Amino acid sequence: MAHYARWIEFLGGDLRQVGLVMGFGASLGLVLRPWIAQWMNRLGARTMWAIGYGVFAAAALSNLFLYELTPLIFVCRSGIVLGAAIVFTSGLTYVSQIAPDNRRAEAIGILGVGGFLGMLVGPFLGDLFLGSSDRQHRDFVWFFAIAAIANLIPAGILVFIRPPVRSKAVVSIRLSEFAANVRQHWPGTILLVDLAFGVCMCGPFIFVASFIDRQPLQISGYSVIGVFFWFYAGPAIAIRVFGRQLPQRWGTAKVLIAGGGLMSLGMFAFAVVGSENPWLIVLPALLAGAGHSLMFHTMTALTLETFPLEIRGTGSTLALMMLDLGTICGAPLLGLIGEQYGFATLFATIGATCFTATAVYWLSLIRSTKTGGSAAS
Repeated sequence: MAHYARWIEFLGGDLRQVGLVMGFGASLGLVLRPWIAQWMNRLGARTMWAIGYGVFAAAALSNLFLYELTPLIFVCRSGIVLGAAIVFTSGLTYVSQIAPDNRRAEAIGILGVGGFLGMLVGPFLGDLFLGSSDRQHRDFVWFFAIAAIANLIPAGILVFIRPPVRSKAVVSIRLSEFAANVRQHWPGTILLVDLAFGVCMCGPFIFVASFIDRQPLQISGYSVIGVFFWFYAGPAIAIRVFGRQLPQRWGTAKVLIAGGGLMSLGMFAFAVVGSENPWLIVLPALLAGAGHSLMFHTMTALTLETFPLEIRGTGSTLALMMLDLGTICGAPLLGLIGEQYGFATLFATIGATCFTATAVYWLSLIRSTKTGGSAAS
């Protein structure tokens, strides 16, 4: 789905429409996440995980009914984001329920290796059909069909993983229950980092394809977006695997702060990339990928820290709701900035947002340490 901006532009949209569609698409996931959490607490993470894959596949195929840019694209994109929301929340909840508390960040990090493997394969595979500037509707048919199939396969594999031990109590699916749990177990300023991370994801997963097309960036014999995600995800996998115990050794918060710094630098590094030096795209890819590999699992573990096991789905959902909110607010604004002032300013805005959020969290951590409290206070 890193190529989805190309689909919007193929249907007649510009960078502003890309931002609007992507931002609005995330809103359905945001609105429905509280109910997703409650249903997850009731049905179990494994069941909801499979449902999420099915929703994603159906939504991907629904795009094939579009032949021009109409309001229906908001529905199609929203379904994709909703399916992804269910998958991510379910996976995080499942892992947090089976892992010991002192290794939660490590477990979430290893789960995320699967996502990075998808980044190594998916954008390159999509570029086999969409790499040419002369794109036809049939190219997108293959694109969405393969995306749907790629999500139905793991849905079947889920039957082979063991279900986590869950409370026998019947969990309410009322929204008021979700709100009460969030209020009681409020995790604090870490939510600002969750929000900023959602803004950061607009860079590689929304705007980088348009950036490559408009520069334009061309490397003879190579897919530029494939190269970007190879260098984004490849080293990130190595960091996750070989550095999986960093949260235990250094402390989860310190790893998060280091990741926020690298992510910020990665976004600023897009300024040095141009058509005359396309290979330099590996620099923001390496920095941002390393930042991603250090940030996501640590910020999620820190958000979950205040939530007890039986409502861990609520904590996962809250973290991802803030991520969604970052995308909803960030994508349209960034699209407008990019159209008016260029990509360097667009990516610099993302970098400044990430740096600010990380700095605020760091300062709150220092203050809470001095007062003997916690960052969630």
